[in-house]
This record gives sequence, structure tokens and C-alpha cells, in this order.
Amino acid sequence: MKRLLGLLVSGAVVFGSAGAVLAQQAVKQGTKEVAKDTENVAKATGRTVKKTTKKVVHKSAETTRKGASKVEQKTTDK
Repeated sequence: MKRLLGLLVSGAVVFGSAGAVLAQQAVKQGTKEVAKDTENVAKATGRTVKKTTKKVVHKSAETTRKGASKVEQKTTDK
């Protein structure tokens, strides 16, 4: 009886340890996946910011040219 109880306890400890190792590996893999997803989101956000900034700068330069052209026309007509 004591032997059977000892085997059951040791078996539970061994399987419990294996379960803990598997859980740690699952957490580690999950962390890697989250990190990769975060990296991809950061890259996509950076590309979007760059594209939007470029559009705004070009539109601003175009508007500035138009305004300068109007001022130039007003001063040369007089």
C-alpha cells in the first residue's frame, strides 16, 4: 500500500513537472508571437506616418507656391 501510494505521488510530481515545462514553453512561444505582431504593427504605423507626412508636406508646398504666385501677380500688375 505504501509502495503504491509512493508511486502515485512520484508519478503526480513527474507529470506535474512536465505540465509546468509545457506551460512555460507555451508562454514563451506566445510571448514571441506577441512581440512579432507588435513589430509588424509598429512598422505599418511608421509607413503610414511617413506616407501621410509626405502628402501633407507636398500639399503645403503646393499651397505656398499658389500664394506666392498670387502675391507676385499683384505686385507686378501695379
